[in-house]
Amino acid sequence: MQLSELFARSYALYGEENMRRIHNTCAMVFGLGGVGGHCAEALVRAGLKKLYLVDKDVVSASNVNRQILATYEDIGKDKTALAKARFSRIHPQVELVERKHFYLPEDPVEIPEDVDLILDCIDTVSAKIHLIETAARRGIAIISCMGMGNRFDPALIRVGKLHQTSNDPLCRVMRKLARERGIHDVTVVYSEELPQSCNLSDNPHKAVPGSLPFVPSVAGLHMAACACKAICSGLALLCPSIEE
Repeated sequence: MQLSELFARSYALYGEENMRRIHNTCAMVFGLGGVGGHCAEALVRAGLKKLYLVDKDVVSASNVNRQILATYEDIGKDKTALAKARFSRIHPQVELVERKHFYLPEDPVEIPEDVDLILDCIDTVSAKIHLIETAARRGIAIISCMGMGNRFDPALIRVGKLHQTSNDPLCRVMRKLARERGIHDVTVVYSEELPQSCNLSDNPHKAVPGSLPFVPSVAGLHMAACACKAICSGLALLCPSIEE
């Protein structure tokens, strides 16, 4: 089957030239949880030629309520393996590369030369700023997802620049770290909704951040939409700058 047939509805909106750009793009998705799983699948369905899938985690029971890769029967299985199997059934021609790795500044995963775009869907603050700084120094486009936990309203999710964000404690921390490192013009997906308290009297999991099916998923779709828009109009729009 031709790509033009498989992605006919996308061709109708993007046109031949933009779809050619999408088909020739390689992305690297860090984190395959509630945000990253939906983001990665949307990029596969958009028609990207290659994805690196980075995650060391396995599916747990608490993932099932919001993660597209998580089913009851897959509890305990590697997320990267599940993603590769699922995405291959969606788009048989996509090239999928697993990286079973937990990204940390002291133990980063290599970013190959063919990567055009990075999708940061990880949770650890030190890892996020290190990944953004690496992208800035390498001149690689990146979109970073901010906090989506303890929120109810997907309609309040936005795409913008890190220095323009509000109401997100993670954004506040990331802005400070970015300033300290001289990093500017970071594109982020964030929520304008203030995080809600989960300390309900009848909540048996008070220490666990709350997360719903429709917030991280929408954030992941925003990331994929932003990525495809930039692929069509120029990935340089998503490249952060850094003061040397």
